[in-house]
Amino acid sequence: MDLKTIGTMSAVKLLAINGPTASGKSDLALRLARELADRRPVEIVNADSMLVYRGMDIGTAKPSRAQRAAVPHHLVDIMDVTEEASVALFQRLARQAVAEVGGRGALPVLVGGSALYMRAVLDAFEFPATDPAVRARWEEALRERGPQALHSELARLAPEAAAAIEPGNGRRIVRALEVVELTGSFTAVIPEPEYALEGVEQIGLTLERGVLDARIEQRVREMWRAGFVDEVAGLLERGLRRGRTASRALGYRQIIRFLDGEIGEDEAFEATVVGTRRFARKQLAWFKRDPRIVWFDALEGTDQAVSHVRARLA
Repeated sequence: MDLKTIGTMSAVKLLAINGPTASGKSDLALRLARELADRRPVEIVNADSMLVYRGMDIGTAKPSRAQRAAVPHHLVDIMDVTEEASVALFQRLARQAVAEVGGRGALPVLVGGSALYMRAVLDAFEFPATDPAVRARWEEALRERGPQALHSELARLAPEAAAAIEPGNGRRIVRALEVVELTGSFTAVIPEPEYALEGVEQIGLTLERGVLDARIEQRVREMWRAGFVDEVAGLLERGLRRGRTASRALGYRQIIRFLDGEIGEDEAFEATVVGTRRFARKQLAWFKRDPRIVWFDALEGTDQAVSHVRARLA
């Protein structure tokens, strides 16, 4: 059963829960699973790019084993930290999971903080081709010349793409140069929202900035107390440095610098808090551009969110 088939079945919908980190998306998904049990079983499909990695538990606020035992979760712990997770790969895996869940008559609930990953699953979203040899050549150039030089090269070849990518983001620069070489152009603008299937319902959780900032700091502090530093040290022994995606995760890259002696532990902590706050603002800005999302206050609006979803399932 494919996504289009699911979209045309009146009894089946796909729910997406959006919002910045620390807004309570996972808690709301688990609550919906409990409170909708009389109507339809719920299965959660992860849309967070870092929850796919085995062993990255504390720093990603991964749902506990007990929570995953109570409600089926998909696309969690499916990759080693040495593997590279791309949005194109995630799109394929997530759409397959959504189709399988819907095919069982359950409600797929897509939960995540990445607007790009959400859009890739929900919308008509196609990715340019890739070529390992071309990618490897540009990655070698990145190691030899650095991201600033490659960004200048990208600006010469595709100014629009260069304007949309930070000069220090070597991974995205390499990908853009690969696409330009393969296709002759690069479209940096994400297409207008257009669902790839029918029956999608999107909700979002939002928080006042000061409250969100405080929650983020408290979450990072709890991660530290839970053994975040030890988690990273253990993952380094499993090859975390070789993981081009996993090693760049918020908190993980800061702790790696601490363990390498480049910065102190307090500085790593503060950098994680600041970086997470900055990321949360970007997340919310991306999500707010999508007029299809129905927003609820994360502190006082969860009851309304549950009622809204129940009504949509009628």
